[in-house]
Parts: sequence; C-alpha cells; structure tokens
Amino acid sequence: MKNTTFLSTLFLLFFIYGLNAQEIYFPPAGEWQEKAASEYDLNFSEAVEFAKSNEYSESRDLRQAILKGFQQEPYHSILGPTKRRGGPAGMILKDGYIIAKWGDTKRVDMTFSVTKSFLSTTALIARDWNLITGFDEPVVNYVWDDTFEGEHNSKITWKNLLQQNSDWSGQLWGGFDWADRPPQDQTIDDWRSRKLHEPGTFFKYNDVRVNVLAYSLLNVFRNPLPKVLKENIMDPIHASQSWSWYGYENSWTTIDGLKMQSVSGGGHSGGGMFINTEDMARFGLLFMNNGKWNGKTLISKKLITEAMQPSAPNPNYGYMWWLNSEGDRNMEIIDSNIFYAAGFGGNFIIVDQKNNMVIVMRWLEPSKLEDFLNLVYKNI
Repeated sequence: MKNTTFLSTLFLLFFIYGLNAQEIYFPPAGEWQEKAASEYDLNFSEAVEFAKSNEYSESRDLRQAILKGFQQEPYHSILGPTKRRGGPAGMILKDGYIIAKWGDTKRVDMTFSVTKSFLSTTALIARDWNLITGFDEPVVNYVWDDTFEGEHNSKITWKNLLQQNSDWSGQLWGGFDWADRPPQDQTIDDWRSRKLHEPGTFFKYNDVRVNVLAYSLLNVFRNPLPKVLKENIMDPIHASQSWSWYGYENSWTTIDGLKMQSVSGGGHSGGGMFINTEDMARFGLLFMNNGKWNGKTLISKKLITEAMQPSAPNPNYGYMWWLNSEGDRNMEIIDSNIFYAAGFGGNFIIVDQKNNMVIVMRWLEPSKLEDFLNLVYKNI
C-alpha cells in the first residue's frame, strides 16, 4: 500500500513537472516555426502597429543620419562602411517560436551599438577558454604594445572595459577618447586636460574605448573576432551567412605576421555589425536559454549571469548589455530582470528569461521603446 502511494505521488510530481516545463524550440538552419500568439492567450497586434507607425525619424541614408547625429563631436568622420537602411522590422519569440513579426526580417542592416553585445560575447568566449584568466585582471598583461602603458591605463581591467568605466586615455585608429560624445558645456582644452577617474568608478559611453576592447581581444585570440564569433556562436545557432562585422579603413594591425582588421564595437564612425532581424533573434534566443543551443553549451551560464550584474557606477549596465534594474533607465512596468542590447536608430534585442521571450526591433524611434514594451507586456 505504501509503495502504491509513493508511486502515485511520484507519478503526480512528474506529471506536474511535465506540464510546467517549457520546452524551447531551436530553429534549424534556414527555417523557423511560427505559432499564433493566441495559442499563448496573447495579442500583439497593437504593439506591432505601434512599431510600424513609429519609425526612426532620421534619414534612411545612414551616412547622413550618422553625420547629423554626431555633428557635435570634434574631428568626427566616417571611417567604416555604411548602408542605406530599410523600414521598421521586428520579431517576437515565445519558447523559441515566432509569434509575431513585421517588416523584412531577412534584410541586412547596420545595427550600431547592438554590436557591443556581440563584442562582449567574444570576451565571454575568451574567459570560457581561459585565454583570459579573470576579468579582474589588468589588460596590460595581455597586450604587447603601449596601449595600456602609464600609471592610469595600466590599472584598467577587462571588467572596466566591458562595463565602460575604464576612463582609458589615449588615441586609437585616429580617434581621441575625449572627443567621443564629449560634454557640450566645455572646450576642447577642457576635454584634453580633464582629470581622469579611477578605473571602475565612472561610467562613460565611449566607442573609442569599446574599440580598445576589440583590439585587446584581437591580441588575445590572435584571430579576427568575426571569425571567432562565426565559428563559436553564429554557425552553431544556424545564423545565415549574410551578416558581416567591419572595422575601419585604418584599423588594421599585424598579428603573428598576418594582417588583420580590428573591428568596431559600434557604427557611429561606420562599420560594426551588419545583420538581419532573424539572426539577431537567434542570438537573443541563445542568451534567453543561458548560453545553451539545443542542448549544447556555447557560453557558460555562470558567465552570462556575471555579464548581467549591475556595475557599480551604472546599475543599468552590465557587460555591454543594458539592464532594467533600478536606475535612471529603469522601465517601471517592465520586469526588472530583462536585459537588452540597444543601438543608434532604434535597434534592440530584448531578452526576457522569465517569460521565455525574445523581442527584436529595427528602426523604432528610440524614445518609443518603453511605450512599445508596455503594449507588449500589458497582457502578460
């Protein structure tokens, strides 16, 4: 009798677990199953129409949009490729299935600072492989030239670069760190002679320093970062062959006797990641599932957890992913545990591990992000 009761209880537990367990679908190469949002008692028609009717307001000629958007920067110029963009596009995934999409999801476009989250992913790979023994280590130990020489720069760690709080000082590929998004109420002399903040204490969104991270990782892998990303992330998640990752016309260096391009972590001087909506969604799905793709671990879960921890000077920023934790960028109605990649012109990858959802948006007016997400989540 006792055995019968035990087996009945065990069966009930397995039955309940089976009902509650969410099986994630991982799309194979070249295809993607869709489900109606109504199968999940969801309706995104209002959110989709909102995204389509709130297109990024600047020119579709991205060269012109870039020059206008960064016209206040001294010595700003476009050094990498640009591309005329398409219209609004996007996808919403639930349990890996497409439950909403709009626009041309196969069109390849620039994605600007969403590139930073791909860049930080290569850093996670380096750490997983133990090419970097700890993100708290000084980067000077890994880069052979004078990029990190000096009292200040020699203290900068990998974590400082990943969290954009290094205050690295110098020039790379013709770009001065102080000339990238400088305060508009100061002069060039003020910027040049500014007092440096102790690494780890002051957040500053700065593409020159992001490119320093890319250059440092190139020194670690001794292989072009697009090759590292393709072989270890993009091919295993069955991304298309249409994406590209560019640097600048002058961002070439020699590693082990071979000429290699150091890629850009953004696109405000051109370059960066050129990619379609569907490949962005695959990338988001990998992170939603804590680095596993169809049972295979591509990035360790513990490193993804580490990457999404709030940094001390900016609680809304981890390792080049934005966080919805308490802080200046918190979206009140949206769950505090979501994280997202964001780029110029309204490019976003939203990752929601709690609800097994990924949302990708292209060319949404950036100020409308929270309004859009409120429409998505109002019935969830």
